Amino acid sequence: MQSRKLGTQGLEVSAIGLGCMGLSVGYGASLEEAAAIKLIERGVELGVTFFDTAEMYGPFTNEALVGKALRPARDRVVIATKFGFKIEPGERRPRGVDSRPEHIREVCDASLQRLGVETIDLLYQHRVDPAVPIEDVAGAVGDLVKAGKVRFFGLSEAGAETIRRAHQVHPVSAVQSEYSLWSRDIEQAVLPTCRELGVGLVPYSPLGRGFLAGAGNSLDQLAPDDFRRSMPRWQPDVIDKNRSLVDTLTAIAHGKGRTPAQLALAWLLHQGQDIAPIPGTTKIHRLEENLGAAEIHLSADERAEIERAVPETAVEGDRYDARGLAMLNL
Repeated sequence: MQSRKLGTQGLEVSAIGLGCMGLSVGYGASLEEAAAIKLIERGVELGVTFFDTAEMYGPFTNEALVGKALRPARDRVVIATKFGFKIEPGERRPRGVDSRPEHIREVCDASLQRLGVETIDLLYQHRVDPAVPIEDVAGAVGDLVKAGKVRFFGLSEAGAETIRRAHQVHPVSAVQSEYSLWSRDIEQAVLPTCRELGVGLVPYSPLGRGFLAGAGNSLDQLAPDDFRRSMPRWQPDVIDKNRSLVDTLTAIAHGKGRTPAQLALAWLLHQGQDIAPIPGTTKIHRLEENLGAAEIHLSADERAEIERAVPETAVEGDRYDARGLAMLNL
């Protein structure tokens, strides 16, 4: 597996990481612990060094799972987690955002305990808190870095100006944002700002939450508690049109002896050496398939062909509902 450098502070990760949220929450029933650990271990065997979790996933249970699975490989992997939500004990949904410095310190200590590590490699603010100046957030994480509890600072779904302001206080090594063939809005301001400042980009949902892989793109395939059921791009009035885009991508992929997931990830990897996507999966064969994308070379003509197959302007529906959209690009 190739590696990539994120930011200018020395953070190096595998070109493709593993988003671990879906092992515990979001896409129906969580994976049994033994199966989830086996999948993570397989990722390590195949050269994955970058694993992503958050206190909100579960909540809390995903961090414990990831920490347990990675304990034997701790010195070979980068563990990223996130703070930024207000989560009451016993509740599954957050009550809002909370990035007060004292809360950041509390969450960091709790995450360290759940992960079973002495240092968090990459600590992101999960969502920007409009009530707390980003300078205070960056300063609080900077203090955690000085204390040896955190190595690198990241932001998630932050706007360009927020990234710039945070970076002036403490270096931002990575910005995590949704980025894929069918979600390309960060190309307008966020990605250029990251490149101006030397900040790496970590695309989450690089396969459109499975849609670009041809998985879960029918409501009949989704579990009753799958959160995609509430997302605009899966609604009955648009899902067929969106599926037609994936059908075109699939035809191109099969013509090249590849899968649509591999083609979508390869396209993303070709957007720059400062990009390290973190596709998630609950199936080992899908993990192996996804990692195969790192070996694919695409010519400029092939990249253009892929972009024509899934033009962002042809995608129907926003990537989040109104509540989710209100928390993006702040």
